[in-house]
Amino acid sequence: MKLYGVRIFVDDFAAARAFYVDTLSLPVNWEMAEHGAIGFGVGDGELIVEAVSPDDEHPELVGRFVGVSLQVDDIAKTHADLSAKGVAFDAPPEKQFWGGSLAHFKDTAGNILTLLG
Repeated sequence: MKLYGVRIFVDDFAAARAFYVDTLSLPVNWEMAEHGAIGFGVGDGELIVEAVSPDDEHPELVGRFVGVSLQVDDIAKTHADLSAKGVAFDAPPEKQFWGGSLAHFKDTAGNILTLLG
């Protein structure tokens, strides 16, 4: 068994696509824009962004802590670069007791992801 992908739900597919492609610079593996879905390469798995319409039975899937950590080589530089692009971080990277550093940021739908260094 292996992890294939992690799904993140958004309410504005075009804005989310621009954020993940242009701001985060994630490589597109596949896209079905007509269905509001796109997959990005992140190591061996995929980060899948899917649109949820306002009348969907699960609107609570949008704008929450998603538990996704994106690892980078230099968290301070990546934090500075993304902040300069307007990415909303709740605080600068913070050293953790286990040795790594974390910083949480929001995508265009308010989903909270983690930058890991």
